[in-house]
Amino acid sequence: MKIKIWNSIVGKLWGTILLLVSFVLFVFTILMLEFLNTYHTQQAEKSLSQEASVIARIMEDHHYSNKETKNILRDILSDETNALIVEEKGDLSISLQLGENKNAIADQITSSKTFDKAFTSKDPIVKEMLLPSATDKNKMESYIVMAFPLEKTTLKHGVIFIYQSPDTIHQTTEETTKIVFLSAAIALVLTTLFSFFLSSRITRPLRKMREAAFDLAKGKFDTKVPMWQNDEIGQLGTAFNQMGRQLKHHVEVINQEKEQLSSILTSMTDAVITFNKDRSVLLSNPPAEILLQDWFINKGSDSEKPLPSAIYHMLDHVLELEEQLQEELEIDGVYYIISISPLYSGNRVRGAVAVLRDTTEAHRLEKLRSDFIANVSHELRTPISMLQGYSEAIVDDIVQDEEERKEIMRIIYDESQRMNRLVNDLLDLARMESGNITLYEDLVSINPTFERITQKFVQRGREKEIEVTFESAFNDHAYIYVDEDRIEQVLTNLIDNAIRHTPNNGQVKVLADQQGTMARIRIQDNGAGIPEEDLPYVFERFYKADKARTRGKGGTGLGLAIARNIVEAHKGRISVDSTVDVGTTFVFYLPLENM
Repeated sequence: MKIKIWNSIVGKLWGTILLLVSFVLFVFTILMLEFLNTYHTQQAEKSLSQEASVIARIMEDHHYSNKETKNILRDILSDETNALIVEEKGDLSISLQLGENKNAIADQITSSKTFDKAFTSKDPIVKEMLLPSATDKNKMESYIVMAFPLEKTTLKHGVIFIYQSPDTIHQTTEETTKIVFLSAAIALVLTTLFSFFLSSRITRPLRKMREAAFDLAKGKFDTKVPMWQNDEIGQLGTAFNQMGRQLKHHVEVINQEKEQLSSILTSMTDAVITFNKDRSVLLSNPPAEILLQDWFINKGSDSEKPLPSAIYHMLDHVLELEEQLQEELEIDGVYYIISISPLYSGNRVRGAVAVLRDTTEAHRLEKLRSDFIANVSHELRTPISMLQGYSEAIVDDIVQDEEERKEIMRIIYDESQRMNRLVNDLLDLARMESGNITLYEDLVSINPTFERITQKFVQRGREKEIEVTFESAFNDHAYIYVDEDRIEQVLTNLIDNAIRHTPNNGQVKVLADQQGTMARIRIQDNGAGIPEEDLPYVFERFYKADKARTRGKGGTGLGLAIARNIVEAHKGRISVDSTVDVGTTFVFYLPLENM
């Protein structure tokens, strides 16, 4: 991630130091130049005073000779210095001047009233005057002029006027200014380099921390910043590394808890739905998603609220009164136990969680249990009543002759046999549905086995003038791996039912052929048939399409339920197809053995 230099800490720190140093250098330069200017002026005045003192001593030591004195004085004065010796009356005695305008300069100095006190005072007087330029008549320049009194000379009460051209001072000042500006520029360059180096050194660990922070934001929790120093930045780096470790630990804990919660929700068979404060769905587990899809499809795609209105009423109650609510509802023919509890964020309710348990199967099993008890009671009531009635007839000696007594004994025997069959069928069915059935499987040849079982009913069919036949599309080398006794029980039950419900001169056929990898066994009859509305229930316990007629034919209503359990235990399946007054076909499939 690129950042402009002025937006970075390096740029800000570097700019701050640079501006601060620039301001200090600016103030320092101004003060230094002012100081040097004053210093040069003072030096010039001091130099003029020294030269004037020398001139005064020379004037004291030598007798006045204009030419001789001039030569001596010219050797003493510097090239930039000019001097005038004026008498008390204002007359010019000696002129030590250079330049074309020396007369004009001398006249203006001697005529100036500024130096009137110099003729009576003992102290020198220094003034800065605006005088004509020594080289240009039309130009005025600033000069430093000193009036130095003479006391012990022949020109008593005379004055030495000594002045100096500003060019020398200006030249010196310019040279000094160049040096000052050069020094300031060098100091500024050095300050820039040093401040940039210092700011870069300070901010380098901060840049590393910034990069590490971006890595942490991307999920790289193993990122660490190196430790270069033991100052505040180093301590910040230590704290950053500790923060990274703690953040990694907390994220791992959160992920573990999230995975654990997700696993729990996913593995739950109950539907769990989390709602927001506005009744919208936030979270749902797989069973809840399937349930929501079913409700949405049932209500239509144009529905704004995919959940049933009863659940929304419960949700409103929980969110408004902030209390748990549990009810049992029937929705679209399905029974649910629904429990809704509020979810809190601090002291504020932020939503609710609903747990929906499908109790339809429990209701169905309860109904089956009730029906089973009722059916068993009903099935046992008739033989018990008959046993009780005929037994009382014998005990009370109501029977008139031996033949009638034998008939009553036969009926008692038949009803006891019927009760025995019912109890045995109930025990077999209970073992099968509980998964405790034991199969003794072996390789069985298809044609001989099914033909033998069919032949057992040929004679019985002849008694009712019903033709019982077996047909097979298999050769003699076709085998199945089954429990022969259990399969015989299935086939016996189906053939017996077919014969009992087929009228005289009817037909019952047992057909065997192959369909895919399965052996298909069909039991066809042209009997009375089963109504279409009864076909889905023929394999239920105690279900009889014609209960009065079936009871008269000795059925218990458990044979088909037992047959279905046996076939399914062999990893097969069984079904029925029937038309009233046309006939019925029971079909079951068994896996073929690969030879």
